[in-house]
Amino acid sequence: MNVATARPAPPATPLQALAMRAGVQPLWLDAWDRPCTVADDVLRRVLAGLGLACATDSQCEASRAWLDADDATQPLPPLLTADQEAVVHLPWRPGPDPRYRLELEDGRHVAGTAAREDAYTLKLPPVGTCGYHRLSIGDAETTLAVAPSRCYLPEDALREAGRRARRAWGVAVQLYSLRRGAPAGLGDLTALAICCQAAARKHADAVAITPLHAGFSALPERFSPYAPSSRLFRNPLYVDPCALFGQGAVDSAVAALGIGPLLARHERRARIDWAALSPLRYAVLRWLWQRSEQLLAPGMLRACAAFRSRGGSALHAHACYEAIQARRMAEAANRMHTHEAADWRCWPVPLRSPADPAVTAFASAHAEEIAYHSFLQWLACDGLARAQHAAREAGMAIGIIADLAVGTDPGGSHAWSHQQEFLTGFHAGAPPDRYNPQGQDWGGAVFSPRQLRRHGYAAFIDTLRANLAHAGGLRIDHVLGLARVWLVPAGASAREGAYFSFPLQDLLRLVVLESWRHRAIIVGENLGTVPAEFDTMLSAHGVLGIGVLWFERVPSDAPPAPAESTATTATTATTAGTAGTATTADIADTEATAPPAFLPPALWPVQAVATSSTHDLPTIAGWWWGRDLAWRARLGLLAPGESLPAAQGIRALERTALWQALCAADLAGGAEPARAQAPVEAVLAWLGRTPAALRLVPLEDLLGLREQPNLPGTTSGHPNWQRRLDADVRDLFDAPAIRARAAALRSGRLRGAPPPLPGTRPTGASP
Repeated sequence: MNVATARPAPPATPLQALAMRAGVQPLWLDAWDRPCTVADDVLRRVLAGLGLACATDSQCEASRAWLDADDATQPLPPLLTADQEAVVHLPWRPGPDPRYRLELEDGRHVAGTAAREDAYTLKLPPVGTCGYHRLSIGDAETTLAVAPSRCYLPEDALREAGRRARRAWGVAVQLYSLRRGAPAGLGDLTALAICCQAAARKHADAVAITPLHAGFSALPERFSPYAPSSRLFRNPLYVDPCALFGQGAVDSAVAALGIGPLLARHERRARIDWAALSPLRYAVLRWLWQRSEQLLAPGMLRACAAFRSRGGSALHAHACYEAIQARRMAEAANRMHTHEAADWRCWPVPLRSPADPAVTAFASAHAEEIAYHSFLQWLACDGLARAQHAAREAGMAIGIIADLAVGTDPGGSHAWSHQQEFLTGFHAGAPPDRYNPQGQDWGGAVFSPRQLRRHGYAAFIDTLRANLAHAGGLRIDHVLGLARVWLVPAGASAREGAYFSFPLQDLLRLVVLESWRHRAIIVGENLGTVPAEFDTMLSAHGVLGIGVLWFERVPSDAPPAPAESTATTATTATTAGTAGTATTADIADTEATAPPAFLPPALWPVQAVATSSTHDLPTIAGWWWGRDLAWRARLGLLAPGESLPAAQGIRALERTALWQALCAADLAGGAEPARAQAPVEAVLAWLGRTPAALRLVPLEDLLGLREQPNLPGTTSGHPNWQRRLDADVRDLFDAPAIRARAAALRSGRLRGAPPPLPGTRPTGASP
């Protein structure tokens, strides 16, 4: 992990001043702490995409004035955030100090006169009650969201579960990869429940999963969990219909449809064929829906109707989107491109908003289709609730840790139904770094910070609540997006982007508040180019960072400069007479002589999740063997000028550094193992000695697998999100090797190692 530690100089030109006023950062520090300046043409493209004229200096000045005037139209924003037991600061226009009235969530009222802090700010006394309160002041009203000082933590979950003497550990799984002996073709929510129960028997407290966000039922080839149609709803493909309909009804559906052999064939596959499997699973669900009034008990039918009523306009809009897209796809066969039929931005104008009369008319004419898609969401929500209940009943203190993707498909349901809240014409991504020298364009749309503030952060709060429901924790993908997002204009390369600022303090307070309301831990994926003090702020708010083995290294006094290919479209500055770039050969030579040492476990961050890897990074066995390097070379993902032999040479030195670290910790000894014999158990024992609040290991590492689930920067060539495991999840945790590795992670010791003497602990272990 690289942390920006210095601040670039303030902007000087009218263009840069406008950028800063709009939240675009013209100056920033890259992953190697080098100051970079965004090129003027890139700034103009980003600002123009935000609707700000900037072709000339006078236009820049006029756009700045417009922003100032537009912000002055509201006496108070719809929602303000504050810390519990801290003075509340309110933006206010000059004038007499007004009286205020605060209506707390619990019905109590507080009244008084606000004190003036300065010409444009008032202050109220601290509020001791957390929640969303209603504040009236002068002629204005707003919601005051008062948050606790920190999030709900693993220690809170353990204490409430009655287990104070142990630290939490868990396993990260790719849900689709699980097998449970049923011809489902992929891992479903029942497999997740079984996985939770099996892991709990080995004293695990959490099972982390990749996003269950709603995909595109009419476009099964779009199966990436991190490019969803909506983050407000769930993917029905993971539903196990037997949970509510019973095995007999599902068997009848499969027989009537004549797809039993096909499902069995898909179940035997090592990789999921999403495009072929998805229609089969949806066919079963539709058959059951069409007969639901005969197959489901009256109580279940009432529960489905109540779910639909609670879902309100948001659920109705999502169901409309799914139905319209499916109809457009069916009607467009052989007449227009699939993309034009699928993307709402290419639909006829009367269908481009859920508020349009044409959409209302469509919903009325296709009421059964709308009800069907709402029914699918009920099944998915019920399945996840059952899995979380199974986890807690099995003894897990946390249970399921859900995953919130950084963005959503700009042509999907979420963007269609909440158009005002999203930035248009941009994708979220990341600038070049050591692992991704070309930068990344994730293709997802993100919220507009300006519109979030104007709408009281409702879209952000709704997204949090949707993903915290039926979960004991939430991993926020690319949590750096709470502070800034690398915006890539549509059609540009990932290098041709710029950072866009977000209201970090407000968003963090809302995360903290929702964490406690749902009694769920929050994990922030803080890997990449991290702003200065960002990790400190996360820790102060109780958001757990992620400590990944490959990145937890002893800091070097003189880190090597990155290759020229890793510089973004931003112009690299030079400081203190040192050149801003170096050649790839220079890096290789520097690292070959002094690979960074691995950080001893006792020095790992406490307020974090300690893990061996993530779904985007190599597994222990894959890293040791160099499987990730082979894939990158095969698919042309090495940095310009970098060769596979050079990368393998650096990896060999890093393997030696890791082996030496394990030996120094008395977790290994003797000659370094061959590439095919990764010391998986020793590495997991190393993780077990960290003081981290939660230790989380990918299931692939418990199994000692070489292949990682996803290779960033690829949409083809590598089987992303497709591989299934060989073992049945019901028996997986009982395998001797799995038991030993899980025990090593829990205890920080290897098999056969004597337990520590009373009052002592293993070398490098944490309390």
